Amino acid sequence: MRSPLPRAVLTRLETGRVVVLSVLLGLLVGGLCALLRLVLDALHPLGALLTGYAPPGTPGEGGLLMAFGDALPWGLLCLPFVGALYAWLVPAEPGAPLTQLVRGYHGGTGWPGLRTGLRTLAGTVAAHSAGLLVGRDSAFTMLGQMGTRLLGRVTRLDAVETRTLTLAGAAAGLGAVLHAPLAAAVLIAEVLYRRFEFEVEALMPCVLAAVVAYAVYGLGFGFSPLLSVPDVQVPALAQLPALVGVVLGVVMAGWLLLRAARLLPEGWSDGWARPLLGGVFGLLTGAVALLGTPAVLGDGTGWLQLGVSGFLGPDAAGAGLWRWALLALGARLAFGGGVFPSVATGGLLGAGLGNLLGLDVAVAALVGSAAFLTVTLNAPVGASLLVVAWGGEALLPVALLAAGTAHLLSGESGLLPGQAISRARSRVHASPTFAALPGTVRYVPRRTPETPGTPYDAPAELATSSDAAPADAPTSNEPELYRRAVPASWRGARVRLLALPPGVEVVGIVRDGSVRLPHAELRLTPEDELVFLARPDAYAALEGVLRLPGA
Repeated sequence: MRSPLPRAVLTRLETGRVVVLSVLLGLLVGGLCALLRLVLDALHPLGALLTGYAPPGTPGEGGLLMAFGDALPWGLLCLPFVGALYAWLVPAEPGAPLTQLVRGYHGGTGWPGLRTGLRTLAGTVAAHSAGLLVGRDSAFTMLGQMGTRLLGRVTRLDAVETRTLTLAGAAAGLGAVLHAPLAAAVLIAEVLYRRFEFEVEALMPCVLAAVVAYAVYGLGFGFSPLLSVPDVQVPALAQLPALVGVVLGVVMAGWLLLRAARLLPEGWSDGWARPLLGGVFGLLTGAVALLGTPAVLGDGTGWLQLGVSGFLGPDAAGAGLWRWALLALGARLAFGGGVFPSVATGGLLGAGLGNLLGLDVAVAALVGSAAFLTVTLNAPVGASLLVVAWGGEALLPVALLAAGTAHLLSGESGLLPGQAISRARSRVHASPTFAALPGTVRYVPRRTPETPGTPYDAPAELATSSDAAPADAPTSNEPELYRRAVPASWRGARVRLLALPPGVEVVGIVRDGSVRLPHAELRLTPEDELVFLARPDAYAALEGVLRLPGA
């Protein structure tokens, strides 16, 4: 039944509902993130006790800027088992938390269920706590997606609201752990595509949810930036060649990383071999740590803080290269999935190149982070805002320059396999076209609209009756065009809510004498006519349902 309210009033009500749901989601995810922070704080000492080594932390997360202990040979033997457990809990399909988010949005079939989310959350928490290359942000991103599912159990969400709020929930969790809600919101709206395109309609809910979640999270753990960066200034013109050299070096490292990550055949990272390869990755991580480079343990953000502060010097490049190698080896197995591993790897490489080329180490590290994150995740604006949130507004020009250059040079590739090339290639936004029509189609004239209240005595089996199709209908079952007035039960409904049998698709809407391409949010009016592309038997089944009493 069509609403008696004017369209402008309905639009305001729908927008207000999204705003309220985004705020509620931010409150929920912020509380969940605070609980997860307490869990991680309790698990980290256990992991350090097991391996004998605690990597440095970040000031924003209450960490100290120094490492403790020496890696224990026998304790590091636990890493292969944790790696195998992680690979078993986080299968190649649907993948790591950020990969699940991107694939679920474009797939059209929704996101994995709550059980899969809990498995993914448990795997990421265990692997990160043990010191493997799994970003701390991955667990928070997964928790944000699960927050939307919990909200959906309390209030009824339609398909569009579920898609939008799932992105907003991920932005809320990511904003809390990054201590940068605006950067997280833009990154989530941008990371869905390989080209420079945005999910603009989801940006506002992402910003609202991220800001509210960070407000709740910060009440318990403070609002200081994740990294402590000394005051930096815009590099002078004389330092421009050094800045360009840092950007080009990091972009080249990111490009080679993407090529190296694809050397492992995709089929090897799935099935029974996946836990085995996860164990091998854990064994390699433990071996590297035992050989005198325990800096490979953890997601690297603490070492990035040391690099920004200038404590590592030229050694920052070596730490970055070790992380580069582990990220290339484990990318197929979702090790390194998330934001922090890319940020730390690019930042350490940038700090090392900055020392070599004479550029301010803090500027070089943050610019390297922006460039490497852009290459691996295809999010130049989000990466730039992240650098600004940590280093200050003075870095905005060089951050935009570095991220734009990295995106221009790296092309349409990245570590997330589910990214769509563009909005036009996404199943969510793809519009039906007439390109797939057969060479000869039959266009049935519009039917006389039913008189409201007129009873029907046609049986449900009308799909096979002669009234379902004209007598001259061909015997083939090729798709054909049909034109029909909007049924009474569909008036006022959105196109995305239409229940169509298999083989039937709405390819056009005749309104005011012109044919429009349908989109998901378009509401049908009594004066509209629908153009269907369907097989004759499928259209007959649709007619049989629509002509039932009360339809």
